[in-house]
Amino acid sequence: MTDISPSDPCPGRDPGSVLVLGEALVDLVPEGDDAAVRVAQPGGAPANVAVGLARLGGRPSFVGGLGDDAFGSRIEAWLAGAGADLSLSARSPLPTALAVADPGEHGNTYRFHLGDTATFALPDRTAEVRRFGAVYVGGLAAVVEPAAAVVAATARAAAHGGVLAVDPNVREDRTLDPVRSVERLRELCALARVVKASDEDLVRLWPDAEPEASCRRLAGQGRLVVLTRGARGATAYVQDAPAVSVPARPVRVVNTIGAGDAFMAGMLTWLGAETGWRTELSGPETRAMLEYAAATAASVCAGAGTEPTAPLGV
Repeated sequence: MTDISPSDPCPGRDPGSVLVLGEALVDLVPEGDDAAVRVAQPGGAPANVAVGLARLGGRPSFVGGLGDDAFGSRIEAWLAGAGADLSLSARSPLPTALAVADPGEHGNTYRFHLGDTATFALPDRTAEVRRFGAVYVGGLAAVVEPAAAVVAATARAAAHGGVLAVDPNVREDRTLDPVRSVERLRELCALARVVKASDEDLVRLWPDAEPEASCRRLAGQGRLVVLTRGARGATAYVQDAPAVSVPARPVRVVNTIGAGDAFMAGMLTWLGAETGWRTELSGPETRAMLEYAAATAASVCAGAGTEPTAPLGV
């Protein structure tokens, strides 16, 4: 494995930057109404977040493993074209992982081809964590080895004196160990300062509790926690404060793939720009963050990319 380009050590922290660690893979999605025809498009939750941050004016640095194949080149061009820094990513002679998407009325299901791929051969950049305003982890890389060990080490480093943001993005597949996967994602949530999770994620992580109860427990330990419910909107929980909810933006839905990642990108963009990563938000601040994130997600569902409908107020 070789670095895409060398990076010089930087002793100072850039508060406006975000290190995004995880998978960049290829989604095979139906083309139009013909489910028998598939189109390859770049994806992966962390890669989507990095692209979203860049398009929203942020300075994301994506740390991932890129395959030495046509898919890897396409992913690299997509990330770099959006404005994500790839200097901490790495090339591998292995192929790119694939996710076969089956969009449905109640969300998207996936079947994965993950084994022996460059996607999960993540470089160890724990020494770089101190340079960034925040660190994002989540997705498949958090549960698929050898990436999972790197994600866990990076998360522990980020949790010491920094802002660690986690989207568990729970996936179920025959290739994944359901017990160990849940354990790993719970551990990441325990380390995080910011947690964004869907109601489905929370049911899978803590099946004996209602999603709202899980959010209140996590927030009660000092975290900013956001629960997303798709078309039913989102709710934020802050320690010792009433929950704040916003509805989903009404749009003509073209595609919901990547909407949750766009929501996360909107959240992180708002926090970095508006509060400098302070997560103890007031009620009005919480509502403003949710509304901005919801607008970002709505633009993806409408097929308009990851640009929000309104700029930040800074």
